[in-house]
Amino acid sequence: MKKIIFSIVLALFVVLCAFSIVFISKKDEKEESKLEKIKLAEVTHSPFYAPLYVAIENGYFKELGLDLELVLTPGADKVATAVISGDTQIGFAGSESAIYVYEGKEEDYLVTFAGLTKRDGQFIVSRNKDFKLEDLYGKEVLVGRKGGMPALNFLNALKKMGIDADKIKLNYSVEFAALSGSFIANEGDFVNLFEPNATLLEKENLGFVVDSIGKYSGEMPYTAFYCKKSYFEANKETLEKFNLAINKGLQFVYENSAKKVAEVISKQFLDTDINDLEIIVDRYKESDCWLKTTYITEEMVRNLEDIMIDNGLLDDYVPYNDLFVNLSNE
Repeated sequence: MKKIIFSIVLALFVVLCAFSIVFISKKDEKEESKLEKIKLAEVTHSPFYAPLYVAIENGYFKELGLDLELVLTPGADKVATAVISGDTQIGFAGSESAIYVYEGKEEDYLVTFAGLTKRDGQFIVSRNKDFKLEDLYGKEVLVGRKGGMPALNFLNALKKMGIDADKIKLNYSVEFAALSGSFIANEGDFVNLFEPNATLLEKENLGFVVDSIGKYSGEMPYTAFYCKKSYFEANKETLEKFNLAINKGLQFVYENSAKKVAEVISKQFLDTDINDLEIIVDRYKESDCWLKTTYITEEMVRNLEDIMIDNGLLDDYVPYNDLFVNLSNE
């Protein structure tokens, strides 16, 4: 008799557990369906953008009613195209791509509403450990797409340090996503890489991280969030929520150790060792790469435009108030 009662109780317990799981699952699905879905085209996936991934992993977007989907879109020009075409609502890339669209007389141009990084996040990777900037003379450097933010900042860094770029073989032919592979395949003497690629090459003894480009360049909207003008006007409340989530991510990164930040974003970089991730985050913290808030000043934009004008990519300054609409206080 006791065995029968025990069997009945056990069966009821199993049924209740199954019912609870189904109920919780349905509840979660219902809550997920209430979230506003947003597609974000990101130019690359790197710990350089740690505050964004903190906002995702800590649930800041969902807390504000947003379901964010990341769409990897290598190349700032391709990010801009994805937003203009309507494939994604928000683009995350260098602000130079939005300026190019504006200069192209696009009626529904791109409006930058929040910043994330304020200086270059690239590192010079060499085939030799010993390095000084003059070693670049007469050598080939893989710099990415001509006119792109990484290439522009490298040229700006050289200029500020008194290095003549005309005496360096600048290779613009390699796509951004293929820089590491091309260098491993013995193309070029140097390559400019973001993390975690720079550290991964060094770890495999395929190169040496010898210098930071960011420390030579000034502050600018290096990587920012933009959308079409029409989307901004119709979805300001949504973008304010998005902006708030990013600000919370920035605050978390500033207030916590590199180790803690690495732990939070580790799910975004499953192929990167957690210790390496901590080193990378700490390197970016020390380089002062992130904004304290998403606010982009006119002076930062001017610095970017100076670089573009110097390189013949822009004839004159663009209207700051047209292209940059801050949703965050300074």
